Amino acid sequence: MADRDSVALPSEVRARLAELELELSEGDITQKGYEKKRSKLIGAYLPQSPVSGSEAPMGQERKTPVTPSSSSRYNRRRLSGSRDERYRSDVHTEAVQAALAKHKERKMAVPMPSKRRSLVVQTSMDAYTPPDTSSGSEGEADGEEECPEEDRVGGGGGGGGGGGDGTSSLEDSLSTEHWVSRGLHPASSSTTTGSSASSSSSSRGSSGSGAAVGRLADVLQQHAHLHRHRLHRTENHSAPPDVTGYTNNSSSSSDGTQVDRAACTGNAAHKHAPKYGNAELMETGDGVPVSSRVSAKIQQLVNTLKRPKRPPLREFFVDDFEELLEVQQPDPNQPRAEGAQMSPSQGEQLGVVTNWPPSLEAALQRWGTISPKAPCLSTMDPNGKPLYVLTYGKLWSRSIKVAYNLLHKLGSKQEPLVRPGDRVALVYPNNDPAAFITAFYGCLLAEVVPVPIEVPLSRKDAGSQQIGFLLGSCGVTVALTSDACHKGLPKSPTGEIQQFKGWPKVLWFVTESKHLSKPPRDWFPLTKDANQDTAYIEYKTCKDGSVLGVTVTRVAMLAHSQALTQCCSYTEAETIVNVLDFKKDVGLWHAVLTSVMNMMHVISIPYALMKVNPLSWIQKVCQYKARVACVKSRDMHWALVAHRDQRDINLSSLRMLLVADGSNPWSISSCDAFLNVFQTKGLRSEVICPCASSPEALTVAIRRPVEEDSVPPGRGVLSMSGLSHGVIRVDSEEKLSVLTLQDVGSVMPGGLMCAVKPEGLPLLCKTDEIGELCVCTLATGTSYYGLSGMTKNTFEVFPLSGAGSPLSDVPFTRTGLLGFIGPAGLIFVAGKMDGLMVVGGRRHNADDIVATALAVEPMKFVYRGRIAVFSITVLHDERIVVVAEQRPDSTEEDSFQWMSRVLQAIDGIHQVGVYCLALVPSNTLPKTPLGGIHLSETKQLFLEGALHPCNVLMCPHTCVTNLPKPRQKQPEIGPASVMVGNLVSGKRIAQASGRDLTQMEDNDQARKFLFLSEVLQWRAQTTPDHVLYTLLNSRGTIASSLTCVQLHKRAEKIAAILSERAHLQDGDHVALVYPPGVDLVVAFYGCLYAGCVPITVRPPHPQNITTTLPTVKMIVEVSRSVCVMTTQVISKLLRSKEATATVDLRTWPPVIDTDDLPKKKPPLLHKPLNPDTLAYLDFSVSTTGMLAGVKMSHSATSAFCRSIKLQCELYPSREVAICLDPYCGLGFVLWCLCSVYSGHQSILIPPSELELNPSLWLSAVSQYKVRDTFCSYSVMELCTKGLGLQTDALKSRGVDLSRVRTCVVVAEERPRISLTQSFSKLFKDLGLHPRAVSTSFGCRVNLAICLQGTSGPDPTTVFVDMRALRHDRVRLVERGSPHSLPLMESGKILPGVRIIIANPETKGPMGESHLGEIWVHSGHNASGYFTVYGDEALQSDHFCSRLSFGDTQTVWARTGYLGFLRRTELTDANGERHDALYVVGALEEAMELRGMRYHPIDIETSVIRTHKSITECAVFTWTNLLVVVVELDGSEHEALDLVPMVTNVVLEEHYLIVGVVVVVDIGVIPINSRGEKQRMHLRDGFLADQLDPIYVAYNM
Repeated sequence: MADRDSVALPSEVRARLAELELELSEGDITQKGYEKKRSKLIGAYLPQSPVSGSEAPMGQERKTPVTPSSSSRYNRRRLSGSRDERYRSDVHTEAVQAALAKHKERKMAVPMPSKRRSLVVQTSMDAYTPPDTSSGSEGEADGEEECPEEDRVGGGGGGGGGGGDGTSSLEDSLSTEHWVSRGLHPASSSTTTGSSASSSSSSRGSSGSGAAVGRLADVLQQHAHLHRHRLHRTENHSAPPDVTGYTNNSSSSSDGTQVDRAACTGNAAHKHAPKYGNAELMETGDGVPVSSRVSAKIQQLVNTLKRPKRPPLREFFVDDFEELLEVQQPDPNQPRAEGAQMSPSQGEQLGVVTNWPPSLEAALQRWGTISPKAPCLSTMDPNGKPLYVLTYGKLWSRSIKVAYNLLHKLGSKQEPLVRPGDRVALVYPNNDPAAFITAFYGCLLAEVVPVPIEVPLSRKDAGSQQIGFLLGSCGVTVALTSDACHKGLPKSPTGEIQQFKGWPKVLWFVTESKHLSKPPRDWFPLTKDANQDTAYIEYKTCKDGSVLGVTVTRVAMLAHSQALTQCCSYTEAETIVNVLDFKKDVGLWHAVLTSVMNMMHVISIPYALMKVNPLSWIQKVCQYKARVACVKSRDMHWALVAHRDQRDINLSSLRMLLVADGSNPWSISSCDAFLNVFQTKGLRSEVICPCASSPEALTVAIRRPVEEDSVPPGRGVLSMSGLSHGVIRVDSEEKLSVLTLQDVGSVMPGGLMCAVKPEGLPLLCKTDEIGELCVCTLATGTSYYGLSGMTKNTFEVFPLSGAGSPLSDVPFTRTGLLGFIGPAGLIFVAGKMDGLMVVGGRRHNADDIVATALAVEPMKFVYRGRIAVFSITVLHDERIVVVAEQRPDSTEEDSFQWMSRVLQAIDGIHQVGVYCLALVPSNTLPKTPLGGIHLSETKQLFLEGALHPCNVLMCPHTCVTNLPKPRQKQPEIGPASVMVGNLVSGKRIAQASGRDLTQMEDNDQARKFLFLSEVLQWRAQTTPDHVLYTLLNSRGTIASSLTCVQLHKRAEKIAAILSERAHLQDGDHVALVYPPGVDLVVAFYGCLYAGCVPITVRPPHPQNITTTLPTVKMIVEVSRSVCVMTTQVISKLLRSKEATATVDLRTWPPVIDTDDLPKKKPPLLHKPLNPDTLAYLDFSVSTTGMLAGVKMSHSATSAFCRSIKLQCELYPSREVAICLDPYCGLGFVLWCLCSVYSGHQSILIPPSELELNPSLWLSAVSQYKVRDTFCSYSVMELCTKGLGLQTDALKSRGVDLSRVRTCVVVAEERPRISLTQSFSKLFKDLGLHPRAVSTSFGCRVNLAICLQGTSGPDPTTVFVDMRALRHDRVRLVERGSPHSLPLMESGKILPGVRIIIANPETKGPMGESHLGEIWVHSGHNASGYFTVYGDEALQSDHFCSRLSFGDTQTVWARTGYLGFLRRTELTDANGERHDALYVVGALEEAMELRGMRYHPIDIETSVIRTHKSITECAVFTWTNLLVVVVELDGSEHEALDLVPMVTNVVLEEHYLIVGVVVVVDIGVIPINSRGEKQRMHLRDGFLADQLDPIYVAYNM
């Protein structure tokens, strides 16, 4: 590179190159045209050598594939010595390149997010399809790996990356980024081509040397074996077989079951592919089959996350008591300020010139009367033609007219609307400075205080609400405006001007002369000397979007104009060109105030003209031979872009070019580039005068226009890392991360300046420390209008020396600028207080980060001026968010590539991680009136999830370093030391029991019988016509009913069929596949009569046979059923084409349909002898996808029925409404068994009927005057959602729920308190008593442990600390305290049930209010799992556990649920104090993360609350990553809004980093009949790429 730089090019060639560069950057010429012209220009000067050494390093220095276009651009930029960007200094660009090169060595692979096609806004679809999608034929065969490089790459659609117009095939192959491995790979060969080609080699293993291939090889190498039944798991609570991926492709094995079969070959794997098509399968980590695409990305993410994090932190602060959040400790090696205490810098004397006017109004009067013809202001039309010249005479007379009308023509004589000292708003567009200056001086003459603001364009303008708040607090009632502006304001249909959001009611007053009355001859305003009255109020927008009004007194206004006149050496009648906004800030001070004081002529260039012709201001300088121009860096940059057409530009008349934003980090490069190009046009270097200003302190410093021979301006090349620690270190060894600053001149005349520490007391800084600049001078604002507290902090600061003594007794004003006073009293500004972000104890400036982001190839993918950087607070620290507007033509991959490079550049240069980088479609960020980005509004939209980005990259893993330490499990206390009688560690042992069954005397006739079949026969004899069952249809009418004798007779006939047709023996198993109804009940008792063991099975769903039938088949098989009994309809369904395609008909056992029962009775009913023999089997699929069948003996069944009868006080005279699925658990018992045992009438309501008629259940409860009813959560949810708006209609139909005393939700989970509460509140109007609603709790080992019942105290609710729960501890807190979680008692413990809380690991008893596993001992415990494998260890562990110490005799069953017992103040029915059981969650559902135990429901609840569009959520883990799946109810374009919101809420509330966020459609998360989420099904579907997600984000 050195030899390139040393080539001497003539200056005109350099200038021409710079122009070319700019043309290309603005897109005015194509890449090809550019290359041609450039080689023509410099061909003659370059040594003709082959491409070798000189270009080789470039390839490695870059980060991504370097298309020839971009690599040559990088060289050219260094070569031509000109900078083409306002934001970029060469140092910065070079630093960014080097930082990116450095990152390359780390081989970071960033997985690219997946989007649904409809979300992609690209023009060509090919550009979107990744080479490795597992769709259709691609990726099906192993042979794919031999594809030639070019063909592979072609798959991604060529031409995405470079200029798109390169011709060579090389360029085509380079432009395609490949997909999964988005990392930036190391160069394998020395040429540019080599390094780029390697990174675009296909991730599926082409011959290229891309790092990705090696990295992903381990993930992609093998086809999966379908090893899907997780049967022999070692954890305690993984119950038997898993039905998640049941396949039925091989012959039955000897014992009639087919379960654990791994497919042997790749082909078999394909045959066994899961239900959603042809995604290729493979295994990772724990042997779960997954499909290549998703898991490869996850694997990549895991690999990426293994990279070393930031240095570990040591100290902690305690967040409450539980989890210690790390707090950033200062690094002992960090740079510290070592200089002496600074001494304040004094400006020169403000030399009072004798003919300076005593006030600005006096100046206007003087010029208006002695030189009325002198031009004051020339305005331009949008074509740059002079529109109008306002003379001083006109300005004077019109201002008087405005003043007179303000004071005398508004309101009435007695009650004038405006009095001297009142505030009025000035609302003038940027193209009408003449009307503004007239109104402004009119206000000054009338002694009214003008408040200039922007024109509100619409009612919902960004920030207009805050402006309205300012106007309201200033008491503004009148708004002055121009005719044109008044016509353009939004109006209501009646023609009145609409009320703007947040504005007070104002009277609009047009100030054009033709609308005003002439003042009388004798009326003249008083022109007083400047005094302490407020002259005007300038608005200022804060970081948070609030708007403050800075008041400036008349004295300050005059003193400021005098100081400016002195520094800028203004003289009378000078011409000044102004491009700045004349309503505030530098534009107002120079072009409205100081100009009138000195009778100068202002040429005003409107923003609209600049947009059309960026050179207009330079042309006006030439045309008017202007001496001074006021511009921003942006205007210089635009002029650079456009100046090539102009030959006759001459800037030698300029003696001062005032750069208003000279303190911004990028202004230095604009100044340098501008000078570089225009030096040949007569521009002298000493003419450029950057200045620094702020609304509070007005002009803070300004570089004086100097004579040629004086000192050159100062430059500071400061170490970025030093700056982040607040110290000044010149150019660190690294040379990479530096910030180059230009001075902004010296202190204003008559001012005193110092720098104080930004936080805490205003202590003076040391000489090598960055602080907030403070000034002490007459010429500053004096207060924030109406805010005395903030005023004190800003305008009345007394800087303290190290010893604590004040520097002076005159107050200083904070400028809001960060900087230092350099050698020779030069002021350097390093940033703004508003842009300051303190991350991990280090300070970063938003503007610097913008500059770095823009130095990363900004031209192609994002708009230059449209980047917002702000910080949000997540988990006790600030996190940096970068939002940019994406160009419409950039492809998905390009943008993603750019994003990952920006992250690395910022990491390399600022040593800080970006938390979130979002790209939004062009033109969608909220704008300020002058077209900049409205930062606080953007931040607000981001926080509300309303930004609608089209690309998001979150990096919480790299940024969040203050998570609590992972928990180390403590060894448990030994038994001897803790057990004393009934105490553990000084607490009562957590045990409780329901009423004792043996001691309860009641007239229970059924107790005489040990078997339910005998109870039925007895009832058929004693009360033959008593109705036991009534089944309702969806219209609420009775579909069928059964009396005792009908049930007995039909059951006999079923028994006859079983013995004759099926030739079954005693003890054979029969699967009952019936819809919910009375046939199921009949078949059940028929089996008991025949001595068979029934198994109830949910029938397959006709609309979804492929997924539901395998489960039916599996239960039939696993339960060893020798025949299937069903209805004719279902029997036909099993034989249908679709069913036989899923499960071969020949593999079913005999299927008997029971619709036509025979006439004859069986010869003789089976008499069971031993009550401990099997009565029935209860099969159910758990939420983790495990199928578990438990054995229920006759004695357990009778005990169960008796227990429920006593708890719910059930008698033959009672009616109970049941709206539950009758296939397992308590639902089955209530549907089929209880009525026969207790004799009450059961009103059966199949839950499926509620889908047709949601009010069916509640109407039935009301119609039959039911006192006790049972339902499931899905039924309750259906009623809450479906009937929410219909309560009045139900009431008018006479639905009355006031008789209900118990409404029990049958569940096997923690009570869903929010659902039960909303149900209670909703139907309170229908008479439902809130205390009636309660829940039950059961599990596999005991189908009902708790049930509210009729007597006994109401269910209680406690609030526990969620953080303590993660550590398996219970800590009760007050309602509403942070991190509190409400838990509701799961009903009362049933009679005959004993409970103890035990430690799941050590099996020792736990103390009261300690979290442990719930163990249960009861007569109705199930007697074991019905397994085919004889897995005895699991059996004995779950059903026959004993405590390790204490009462070691009792045999307990382990529920697998965590919970705790707490003795309440309430009394039980038997007068004892009541023990409440609180269920926290299933052990097998819980996720172990960072050593803590998380329950999915808690994370899901937080996520659902975070955004209105999230309707449902499910979480699971995969290789230690937390995956969050959310269902989106809204347009797909909201999908990306959810990613940051989900990540934030989980970090804040659970201290966990989300690894993957998956946004899916409504209804994708699978839910079982009990309303429980099937998270493992979801996980398998996600990994097999079957969810069709809208968006998948991989958080870095």
